[in-house]
Amino acid sequence: MPRSAAPGLLIAFLVLIAGLLIAFTVGRYPVGLADLYELLSAKLAGRAANIPAAMENVILQVRGPRVVAAALVGAALAVAGTAFQGLFRNPLVSPDILGASSGAALGAVLGIFFSLGVFAIQALAFAGGLVAVAAVYLIGSAVRSRDPILVLVLTGVVIGSLLGAGVGMIKYLADPYNQLPAMTFWLLGSLAATGVADLVPLLGPVALGTLVLVALRWRMNVMSLPDEEARALGVPAGPLRIVIVAAATLVTSASVATAGIIGWVGLVVPHIARSLVGPDFARLLPAAALLGGGFLLVIDTLARTMAPIEIPLGILTALVGTPFFIWLLSSVSKTWS
Repeated sequence: MPRSAAPGLLIAFLVLIAGLLIAFTVGRYPVGLADLYELLSAKLAGRAANIPAAMENVILQVRGPRVVAAALVGAALAVAGTAFQGLFRNPLVSPDILGASSGAALGAVLGIFFSLGVFAIQALAFAGGLVAVAAVYLIGSAVRSRDPILVLVLTGVVIGSLLGAGVGMIKYLADPYNQLPAMTFWLLGSLAATGVADLVPLLGPVALGTLVLVALRWRMNVMSLPDEEARALGVPAGPLRIVIVAAATLVTSASVATAGIIGWVGLVVPHIARSLVGPDFARLLPAAALLGGGFLLVIDTLARTMAPIEIPLGILTALVGTPFFIWLLSSVSKTWS
């Protein structure tokens, strides 16, 4: 690994550690760093922790699953955004702009509407996200334009709007006393009801999709070139693009099925990671995962502590992502590598 990448990866790792410490210690029931260290060291040593039982319950049962879920969801969305941006050679691309989040949301809302289980909801979310991204890519490729980046972004906006209409229709037909409040709160993004049982269906798809992308990291560097150059280097652009899209959509869909729609993470974090470690996916993917996990941990901590009632995650990420996107639009004509 080039020496120049080490400081950036170290910064990303420290961001994740800081996010974990903040998430575990900050809240309506404050936990000191010494108490957290005592509990972790006691668990590793196999002995009883010398802290109040209520504090141990807060750390392990209340905050623990939520912290793990926030780190996984943030890392997944950041990795997916990194893969999409590199694959489409477009700095404006993210899972929500390409329609993956909206498609996954429609599939998940359908699962909630029909009272399906967690795995069935995740399967519908994955199918919805995959169909949405495929539709955006096919339509964007079919439309000939001097500015393919603009066409792709606009196509994603249109498909996302159509899928949003589908979500609205399901909400209109849903039971207003049971299903509709759950759908509305979930669509705004939240980890409030996350428990240990929710981690297994989240961890599996996120780990699988991320491992696939990491295994293809060298080929993803080649995919950043035009298709003709990629084929000249012996990389099958078409099949590889399908695998990358499927893996990125899998981690996005699993995140949406668990936490609802959390926008902007897949757009903002990859750019920060790229500024730290450069465009090489061997360094970019782990840096984005670390930064994404730390970023969403901080956002989730703010969501549950800055107001008397919990603020949806999608609102807070939009407050960060919107000005960043405006800045990105103003500088998109500059060289991006």
